[in-house]
Amino acid sequence: MHLSPHEQEKMLIYVAADVAAKRRADSVQLNYPEVVALISVHIMEGARRGTPVLDLAESGARLFTPGELMEGVFEMVSDLQVEATFPDGSKLCTIRKLVDRSLVGIHSSVPCSGSARKGE
Repeated sequence: MHLSPHEQEKMLIYVAADVAAKRRADSVQLNYPEVVALISVHIMEGARRGTPVLDLAESGARLFTPGELMEGVFEMVSDLQVEATFPDGSKLCTIRKLVDRSLVGIHSSVPCSGSARKGE
């Protein structure tokens, strides 16, 4: 099987997300690469199902509580951009910063955005 560099990168992200999901299920605090991998897969899988880019940015920003992450990681995640393939083409999904999911409903503003870019 021959994979392009882009396909290899996606596969690496999925493997990292799988490891991170297992650690999270075992209540192990996650590091920065694990958090990025889980958010990236959340966005890529949602895109494949046709979830709107803004909905994915909002839900991706709210995947974690600070206690689930190693010290300082919650604050480190900012301006995370994931390019995903939606039914109508590739789009760039940006998460400006994480939002503590335990506070969902308390804060009305969501620090995320979505933008469209022509498919590859």
